[in-house]
Amino acid sequence: MKVWSSPLGAFPRNRIVRKALRDHERGLLSYDELDDLVFSSSLTLIGAQIASGMTYVVDGMLDWHDIFRPFVSAWRNVTPTGLLRYFDNNFFYRIPFFVDKPEPVTAVWAPRVRRYLPFVEPAGFKVVVPGPVTFAYMSKSGPGLSREELAHSIAELLSSEVGRAVEAGAVMVQIDEPLLSDPEATPDMAVLASELASKIASRAGNSKTVLAVYYGVPRADVYEKLLDSKTSCLSLDVGDNLEKATELLSSKGFGTHCAVLGLVNSRVVYEDRLDLLVDVASRILKEYDGEEVGLTTTTWLDLIPYSYSLAKIKLLGFLADKISLKLGGERVLEVVKQ
Repeated sequence: MKVWSSPLGAFPRNRIVRKALRDHERGLLSYDELDDLVFSSSLTLIGAQIASGMTYVVDGMLDWHDIFRPFVSAWRNVTPTGLLRYFDNNFFYRIPFFVDKPEPVTAVWAPRVRRYLPFVEPAGFKVVVPGPVTFAYMSKSGPGLSREELAHSIAELLSSEVGRAVEAGAVMVQIDEPLLSDPEATPDMAVLASELASKIASRAGNSKTVLAVYYGVPRADVYEKLLDSKTSCLSLDVGDNLEKATELLSSKGFGTHCAVLGLVNSRVVYEDRLDLLVDVASRILKEYDGEEVGLTTTTWLDLIPYSYSLAKIKLLGFLADKISLKLGGERVLEVVKQ
């Protein structure tokens, strides 16, 4: 079995980047100066991921204010509005307001992939997009536009985003649907999410695709519907509730998907017990017959301070080594480009 690792998503900003963003807002720093600083800081994060043995790396997304904002800024007929708490985190996002079906203006990911790709060897570059259901349900819209219609429209644009990103060199595409871990999420929402994730994945060519659910463990009836998605892999937040996740995955499995386990807890600064996580992973994968398994953090890393995010990435690398040895698997440290 091949074992690979990758952070789930964005990193926090360090002190210098935070100050630069404030200075830019005050007119004390030009956009080009800010862009150069974000770029160099992102290269530092890419280097830290590679040094920690990550198979697929992200650019850090240091200039993203929230998961939706870059796409809101790149599309017509939608604007960011008031702040709202992002799930149960000490983190807020601006609610997208759609006056009509969105239309593309600029690409979000393709230019970033081209810019950072020369620096990611021997790893592969991963792009992350918000799932259409989470995007639609956490937005507001004008009259005459249902959430389902909005989700379909968003999926159309994200499919184009993914196609361009893959053409630019991305080898992994992650579709985030954290809303499906909510206790009030329904099987119908999961059916829609599965359908639209499959649509987005169809534009990814030979690149690996991941449907990611985090901030909790979904209900069994919701999870069952996700097994129908046509993504390569299915990623779940195991570390949020080890016992609940183990029970769900031991009984339901991963279907035809590659298993991706969110084990390293990126919502707390405390050090993880790697022996416990190795034991949990072994129990979950006991009946798993897939050819590969991915290991990741429970959530994006931007919920904790910068220095702790780097420590968590190191731990993820150690964990991948330990689980690979435990399973008698092959640790994947290099991505063979197509």
